[in-house]
Amino acid sequence: MGKLITFEGGDGCGKSTQLRLTAAWLRSIGKEVVETFEPGDSALGSQIRKLLLAGEHAPVPECELLLFLADRAQHVREKILPALKRGSWILCDRFSDSTMAYQLAARHLDCKSNDLAPMLKFAECGVSPDMTLWFDLPVEIAAQRMLLRQQAGEKSNRLDDEAISFHQRVAAAFAHQAESDKQRVVRIDAAVAIESVQQQLMAVIKERFAL
Repeated sequence: MGKLITFEGGDGCGKSTQLRLTAAWLRSIGKEVVETFEPGDSALGSQIRKLLLAGEHAPVPECELLLFLADRAQHVREKILPALKRGSWILCDRFSDSTMAYQLAARHLDCKSNDLAPMLKFAECGVSPDMTLWFDLPVEIAAQRMLLRQQAGEKSNRLDDEAISFHQRVAAAFAHQAESDKQRVVRIDAAVAIESVQQQLMAVIKERFAL
């Protein structure tokens, strides 16, 4: 079986850039790598992504959660499981930790999390990350980065445009998840330069997987 490494963190933390750099490094040492993301990296998922992020018809929190879980189930069955069986290294931009942070905690559905936990597991179809990299970045710095991206012409989505209090709840949820599952979740200091962040990633991946 292959390896699944998930990249998690708030908007603007740099995880997508680091995923691409990590994929290039792993390929350079002979690994077969699959780069993927949620929501939307399947034919059906791309349609779900439009419903979730376009903002034309904003779903209520419960509907939003169910759409993310539907996307995950399709993604796991269609892309992640086949790649794992091939022995690939899968680098996934967002997975269940994002659902817990955004849809449960930030949307105030976490009071029901004990009831919802089996549903999250069901959507994973038996797959769980071998390691999760959490990109820890102060919300204020993340907001500045997102503003610069928008000024450069990058279009924001419905979740990007949420209030700062929403993103603060997201950040707090990620911190709580990291504290609760230290074996799986590794904190990455995302406030430093890109090169320094990549060095952190390479060090923890080398140590965890004996590369």
